[in-house]
Amino acid sequence: MANVSHGRSDISSHPDVSEMRERYDRMLGGRDVALVDGPVFLLGLYCAASPWILHYTASQPALVAHNLIMGIAIGLLALGFTRAPERMYGLSWAMCALGIWMIIAPWVVGTSPDTGVIINNVVIGALALCLGLVCAASAARRTPMT
Repeated sequence: MANVSHGRSDISSHPDVSEMRERYDRMLGGRDVALVDGPVFLLGLYCAASPWILHYTASQPALVAHNLIMGIAIGLLALGFTRAPERMYGLSWAMCALGIWMIIAPWVVGTSPDTGVIINNVVIGALALCLGLVCAASAARRTPMT
C-alpha cells in the first residue's frame, strides 16, 4: 500500500500553487458585496412572511401567494449570491426587475388593495431595487473590460 500522506503542511512546492493563490485572491477580492447578501436574504424572508405579519391573508389571497413566491425567489437569489458570486452577480438585474414588479404588483395582482398592503409592497420593491443596483454595480466594477 502506498503512503499518500505528506508530513509537511507547506504547499509552496505544489505544482498548481500559483493558480490556487490567484483563485483564492479572486474569491476574497470579489466579496465586497458580502454585506448585501444578508439583507437580500432577510428581505426575501420578510417578503414571504409579510402577508401573515400584516394580516391580509383573507382580504388578498392572490397577493399572499404572490408575495410568498417572490420572497422565496429573492431568498434563493441571495443564497446564490452567497454560494456562487462570480456566476450569480450577473443576475443582479433580475433582482432589480423583481423590485420593480413588487412595486406595481398590488394593483396588478391584488384586488383593491388597502394602503398597508401597498406601502408594504412598495417598500419591499424599493429595497429590492436598491440592493439589486448595489449588486449590479459591484458586478460591473469587478468585470474586466475587454
